Amino acid sequence: MTVKSSSSTSLLTYSKMRGVVAILTAFMKQKRMGLNDLIQKLAASHSYACKHSEIPAMLHAGPKETETNGNSPSPPLSPTTAQINLGPSSNPQAKPSDFNFLKVIGKGSFGKVLLAKHKSDDQFYAVKVLQKKAILKKKEEKHIMSERNVLLKNVKHPFLVGLYYSFQTADKLYFVLDYINGGELFYHLQRERCFLEPRARFYAAEIASALGYLHSLNIVYRDLKPENILLDRQGHIVLTDFGLCKENIESKDTTCTFCGTPEYLAPEVLHKQPYDRTVDWWCLGAVLYEMLYGLPPFYSRNTAEMYDNILNKPLLLKPNISNAARDLLEGLLQKDRTKRMGAKEDFMDIKAHIFFSPINWIDLNAKKLTPPFNPNVSGPSDLQHFDPEFTDEPVPNSIGRSPDAALITASVKEASEAFLGFSYAPPIDSFL
Repeated sequence: MTVKSSSSTSLLTYSKMRGVVAILTAFMKQKRMGLNDLIQKLAASHSYACKHSEIPAMLHAGPKETETNGNSPSPPLSPTTAQINLGPSSNPQAKPSDFNFLKVIGKGSFGKVLLAKHKSDDQFYAVKVLQKKAILKKKEEKHIMSERNVLLKNVKHPFLVGLYYSFQTADKLYFVLDYINGGELFYHLQRERCFLEPRARFYAAEIASALGYLHSLNIVYRDLKPENILLDRQGHIVLTDFGLCKENIESKDTTCTFCGTPEYLAPEVLHKQPYDRTVDWWCLGAVLYEMLYGLPPFYSRNTAEMYDNILNKPLLLKPNISNAARDLLEGLLQKDRTKRMGAKEDFMDIKAHIFFSPINWIDLNAKKLTPPFNPNVSGPSDLQHFDPEFTDEPVPNSIGRSPDAALITASVKEASEAFLGFSYAPPIDSFL
């Protein structure tokens, strides 16, 4: 007969705990990588293995932009389309020296997001500063201009970050945005591991409302993930980062771009098939699943295995959620997009689901519902919910000044010309 001592039981528990921590740590590190960077890393290492025959080819493939209206494909974009010209600058007076740049509060592939205080009105803003050279090197200017275009349309929705104005110098682009300091949903999930169902329902409802509004403008978001979902100081969600949005996608239109974040890619994207607005509802399902369970639905530390799980593995739901939550997850995480919840009436399908029956949608959009969690920030300078990975980083001196004209090279001039029309100022009557 074998007898287990209390110490061996503790060791087993500790071992299991270490395993969970290792998985979560790997998950968080992987999520910090961009999809293109991840693909390049995997392709260079040749360390992946997967039973699904399409995955190795997909991992080597770069993003391709193809548009279809109904079933009719249009020709691929030519390189010259990247030279976007939206007209003369609307805000030629704006310049980096208008701001005191105080802290780094976020980072991305092309630059940083900084907390800044405007010198004339003492207001706090989040200023997204992007390097033109980096954008041009990866041929991403189309996505950057798309982000600006989408931001211009976000003025009427409570759960989308707002753009005050944008401007540019010879080597950088600047978005002057709402400053939101309640923290990323990812940050709070990281601390709490998962949320109770009422809290997850509240966030999912506000996210769905924001996605439904974007869809009403014929915009597909395509990159829903906890890092792109912020909490404001009251605890309401704010959707941010519109760099992967696709404009002009009407209800029956599709697109074929391979883009997104690995954990949240829908099966049709992985299959490199045309996809439509329902890709956002898959992502909502993945985020809701993560809020309830702590990890995305098909997560694996091995990315190729995770892709294979998304394509082939049935959705497994533990019994610790309500039947309504189970039914919603099964509907949103339906691998066949034509059968997915939202395929018929888009946001109306989600809004009418029994899981959201406790939600008064009019009150929700009016921010009359009390958020289930209050970030308790004391003011604009309270950075407790920002990752020290960002806030401990020194603010680059080059952020707050324009380059010396004598130092502007031909390549920088080329970068400047690629973003003609980027600058934006709202009409005067929008302040009245």
